Amino acid sequence: MPGIQAIEAGYYRIPLATTLTDSTHGEMRDFELNTVRLRDMDGLDGVGYTITTGRNGAAVDAILRRDIPEQIAGQDPDRIEWLWQKVWWGQHYGGRGGPVILAMSALDMALWDLKAKRLGQPLWKLLGGHDPQVPCYAGGIDLLLPLDQLLRQTDDNLGKGFRAIKMKVGRDRLSEDVERVRAMRQHLGDGFPLMVDANMKWSADEAISAARALQPYAPVWLEEPVVPEDLAGGARVAREGGLPIASGENVHTLAEFKQLMVSGGVTYPEPDVTICGGITVFMKVAHLAEAYHLPVTSHGAHDVTVHLLGAVPNRSYLEVHGFGLDRFIAEPLRIENGFARAPDRPGHGVDFDWNELMAVRA
Repeated sequence: MPGIQAIEAGYYRIPLATTLTDSTHGEMRDFELNTVRLRDMDGLDGVGYTITTGRNGAAVDAILRRDIPEQIAGQDPDRIEWLWQKVWWGQHYGGRGGPVILAMSALDMALWDLKAKRLGQPLWKLLGGHDPQVPCYAGGIDLLLPLDQLLRQTDDNLGKGFRAIKMKVGRDRLSEDVERVRAMRQHLGDGFPLMVDANMKWSADEAISAARALQPYAPVWLEEPVVPEDLAGGARVAREGGLPIASGENVHTLAEFKQLMVSGGVTYPEPDVTICGGITVFMKVAHLAEAYHLPVTSHGAHDVTVHLLGAVPNRSYLEVHGFGLDRFIAEPLRIENGFARAPDRPGHGVDFDWNELMAVRA
């Protein structure tokens, strides 16, 4: 079996076309992209990546350049579980989250991409092959957009083929959130799938009040009402707020997802493949959610995540994120009548234009 012959890390800063805003990260004008390319003895390569909101990319790059290569060079790339455990325990003392798990997520994605390419299969088939057509929504990062601009953005997304929309909440006054959600509901009409995302803004009591105030506008879910560490508070919001809860984009381990589900604090588990430990962990979260009879959704990295949701029967919506890579990849995700389709190309199908990326190298 061919071993891993080359490991190449990349670190880039991607400018955003417009400034994005939410309740905790503030204004975001660019994001960081960390990549890793693996090559085996046959010359096949696998690509993985992770994304930050603008900080810590240098730390991720250092781990991918200096720490991980010595652990995996020459190893059998098909032993993905074994390699995951080897790197996990090798990096464990320095952190079970943060830059370490972001770097591991990128590595794991590259290993799965390489394996699928070697087998000549699209990733969604290799991982389970349920249905490549996945319902999706436009994930707006738009807390501070004036209402008229928010509605124009929504119309633009509808024109792109989206049939579900997410908007940000978490303004300083709840009355402002309520007014914006009311306007969106009137604009979209009854029954149109509308999600709202607070980005961990509130305490449990504040979140319960907000959920009750937003109930009349029937959002599909309220996302991240509290910090993920507050398991008891999150369970109270789910129990007393009266809205379904999506949560998990800031959860870094399988064990934490189990705790979240056991606590009853989540209706839609929401792993991010670039920060939860990669495809290996994302799929375990999806199967764990199935055991709890919960629909799994996603955060970020939509060009890869469409494969993961397409592999499982309990998938719900794919988030099409504001941090898009369309400018730098050969074939961006296609949206049609509210669905995204996982491509049939071998691997995950994300083919970077490395020359174009060189212009934004960090």
